Amino acid sequence: MSPTKVVPIPVMGRHSINAYLLLGRRPVVVDAGTPGSGGRIRDQIAAHGVDPTDVSLIVITHGHIDHFGSAAELHRLTGAPVAGHIADLGPYRSGRAREPYLPTGPMGRLMARSRKLHLKAEPLEPGVLVRGETDLEDFGIDARIMPTPGHTAGSISVLTGRGDLVAGDLVANSFMGLVPGRPANPPFHDDPLHNLASLRRMLDLDPTRLHVGHGTPLEPDRVRRWAAREHRRLTRLAAAGRLPTRTETEAV
Repeated sequence: MSPTKVVPIPVMGRHSINAYLLLGRRPVVVDAGTPGSGGRIRDQIAAHGVDPTDVSLIVITHGHIDHFGSAAELHRLTGAPVAGHIADLGPYRSGRAREPYLPTGPMGRLMARSRKLHLKAEPLEPGVLVRGETDLEDFGIDARIMPTPGHTAGSISVLTGRGDLVAGDLVANSFMGLVPGRPANPPFHDDPLHNLASLRRMLDLDPTRLHVGHGTPLEPDRVRRWAAREHRRLTRLAAAGRLPTRTETEAV
């Protein structure tokens, strides 16, 4: 199978919120932006010379409104099934992310006050339920879905055969993408230590680049150095009992 090409689709700003178009034998879309973004995503797919009705699958990386907000609309516009992890079925079926959000820092505390973050999206029922690592060859691309829990219980990433990792909110650029190339936490994590473990597990697979939901692509070596510092910081917070974490029972 031919190598999979990763094409960013800006949903908000130049890099603030990204979806991605994966090009192989057939196209696959990763993430669907905020509510009302379906038409914009469809038009950008077409601008890259792809018939939106040729899209074989829409992969949603997790149950936050800036990633699944237009999934139901994009499903109608393309006819493609939606894939999502079973652990985030609650948000998908209700149209609401689990709350309260657990901020990772000042940006998250500020954003948690925004009414837009608490909007309800159109509910959806994923046609492809992800429970574990899932090969996407049948959908026309050389790639696989990788469970990467921690940001949410059902967070997933997509790893292509040539090493591009479409990572959702596993990691981000600083200030929601405003500082390009600088690794940082996204504004929220349900379980920061679990998310960091998922990130380090993906880095152990030697990806060539990390394509994130907020910001420009990140270089793996720079992310590794950041992850080592972040591990030390989180370990200190956890030892002091100052690390907010959503419990497993809350996440179900």
